[in-house]
Amino acid sequence: MKLFALMATALLALAGCAAVSVDDTANLPYFAPDRLLILPQPGDIDRSVETSQMITVYHDGDVFAFEGHISVTSERFYLVGVDGIGRRAMSVTWDKSGKIMAKRADWLPSAVRPGSMLADIVLLYWPADVLRPILGKADATLVDNGNTRSVMVDGQEIIHVDYLAGGPQAWTGRLHYRNAAWGYEIDVQSVEAAP
Repeated sequence: MKLFALMATALLALAGCAAVSVDDTANLPYFAPDRLLILPQPGDIDRSVETSQMITVYHDGDVFAFEGHISVTSERFYLVGVDGIGRRAMSVTWDKSGKIMAKRADWLPSAVRPGSMLADIVLLYWPADVLRPILGKADATLVDNGNTRSVMVDGQEIIHVDYLAGGPQAWTGRLHYRNAAWGYEIDVQSVEAAP
């Protein structure tokens, strides 16, 4: 369960049982402790996206794999995922008004933070020119070299992304993501549904 909590905190999650309050800090998009990401608009990626992902999370020598599904339109972002035995764990919806809603299964540990999952996804896939001013508000900077992306705080790299196949910020492809602030690494294989 410890690794499942980390996996969910890291990136994707699913629909569940008990609603998480919008005022709950678990819904706030922290990309690191005390580093809140002011969210852009869902539509700032300039197109609609439907993608499925296989995610493998590494933390403290443990490995966990799960499946996630993401849908993005100009109006809203929706994330849902399932664990390895097919159970729905959580769903996250973020609309263009900035409202974040999450539902989570009762069995999920309290360390699962829907907002942090959302922050990770935005940092992975939204355009660099959208992210730079937003990260500046959190006293962080973005370094984007095409096939790599880093978030720096006080000269230290706290997030590093390698886009391994499919190109930078591609919704179909592979990437490796390391969040030193939260202490995990993730491999993601994504396939975007044909338009």
